Amino acid sequence: MSVLVWVEHEAGAVKDATLSAITAAAKLGDVHALVAGARIGGVADAASKINGVAKVVTLDDAAFEHALPENVAPAVVSLMAGYDAFVAPATSNGKNIAPCVAALLDVMQISDILSVEAADTFTRPIYAGNAVATVQSSDAKKVITVRGTAFEKAGREGGSASIEAASGSDSGLSRFVSAEIAKSERPELTSAKIIVSGGRALGSSEKFHEIVDPLADKLGAGVGASRAAVDAGYAPNDYQVGQTGKIVAPEVYVAVGISGAIQHLAGMKDSKTIIAINKDEDAPIFQVADIGLVGDLFKIVPELTGKL
Repeated sequence: MSVLVWVEHEAGAVKDATLSAITAAAKLGDVHALVAGARIGGVADAASKINGVAKVVTLDDAAFEHALPENVAPAVVSLMAGYDAFVAPATSNGKNIAPCVAALLDVMQISDILSVEAADTFTRPIYAGNAVATVQSSDAKKVITVRGTAFEKAGREGGSASIEAASGSDSGLSRFVSAEIAKSERPELTSAKIIVSGGRALGSSEKFHEIVDPLADKLGAGVGASRAAVDAGYAPNDYQVGQTGKIVAPEVYVAVGISGAIQHLAGMKDSKTIIAINKDEDAPIFQVADIGLVGDLFKIVPELTGKL
């Protein structure tokens, strides 16, 4: 079985989500990595060194610079004659491209897999992660997205894959206008080893940053937020952790003033160590926490920060 994996990259570097997708794809068969974009020679070289990649296929054209699915999906479909499966990380781009590929191939997409049980059988979360379904596909071509937190990351070194150029063109169906990307010196949430997240209990945007930011800075952590905190305007959308936000699994997750709604737990319960700080001892977050501190976060967190 041969598998084509979408390579997620940014600023000339392969993103961690790709490494997890490659690990999942390797359980199916031979892995070929697809690098698309403009001026992607450096990314292709980096992809060729990833452990487990047998070949790198490139689509180097301005039409693919912003990964518009209307351009990428037809190019992927044209390559799929030689592959049994297309695998993408369950990132914003992966979730954008994979359904278009599945539609053009007229197959069912298998989304957000947690494990590979067989060449046609996978597990995936349902009901906000409260249950795990085992699904089996009879489609000749598989289109799969991979939950990055469920698989180990493939090594960035150790491979020596060949690089082969493919071609594609601009479909003319859409065009890139602009992007407003938040910039931060802190680690990106999906790759951060430590995350400090704040909830609605912080009360305001000012208090959110006054309490959460110093602790995150001391720990060298990424900053996250619950959906309630984001909806209330305490934190920007790209901070959101949860089913409708980012799925994370850091070494340490610190939940400050987060009650633990199902939607939020679905995005962080795979964290290695969960520390919860909340004045409500019956808050659902304590059911998944490894360490729980019951008390006033406005006293506990500054004291904790001061001792670091």
